[in-house]
Amino acid sequence: MMRGSLLAITLLVGTVSATAETVYVTDILRLGLHQASDTSDRPFESLVSGAPLEVLERTANYTRVRTAVGQEGWVKAAYLVEEKPAQLRVAELEGELASMREEFAKARNARLSAEDEANRLGKQVAASTDSTDAIQDTLARLKRDNERYETRLESYRGSLPLSWVAAALVVAVVAGFVAGLWWLDALIRRRHGGFRIY
Repeated sequence: MMRGSLLAITLLVGTVSATAETVYVTDILRLGLHQASDTSDRPFESLVSGAPLEVLERTANYTRVRTAVGQEGWVKAAYLVEEKPAQLRVAELEGELASMREEFAKARNARLSAEDEANRLGKQVAASTDSTDAIQDTLARLKRDNERYETRLESYRGSLPLSWVAAALVVAVVAGFVAGLWWLDALIRRRHGGFRIY
């Protein structure tokens, strides 16, 4: 009786419950998943290296685990490690390296696009600077012309052009001659009773 209770206490002390601890099957190995706690039976599943397992219970040499698909069983504890095996870490690192290369290619393409855009904008700025310089030169020339015309206008402000004066003189002489003839005709008709005598 005492021996049976001693064995039960040893089993209780030797069995350690673990909660949600994750361990991995070591590198380059196929590990059998057994129903029996001492793995003396035939394995019902083969676990490959790097397969994640949830620890449910531990004894000195064996561990009860749950697979990612929910199967529960016993495996030899010596083949479990807490760190991911090198093969799994290499695969993860290769995946990260591939994504970093992809991001690098995208960044390089973005840099090239930005450089092209900067060159295009630089050419636009140079062209607009040349255009601005040309506009400012034209504006300065127009201002000088305007000042010159204002000066000429100021010099003519009190005088009349000679052609206008000559035209006005001709109009005045012709109008005076016509008015003189009309007045002379009117005088002659008054003197002679309305008849024209020439």
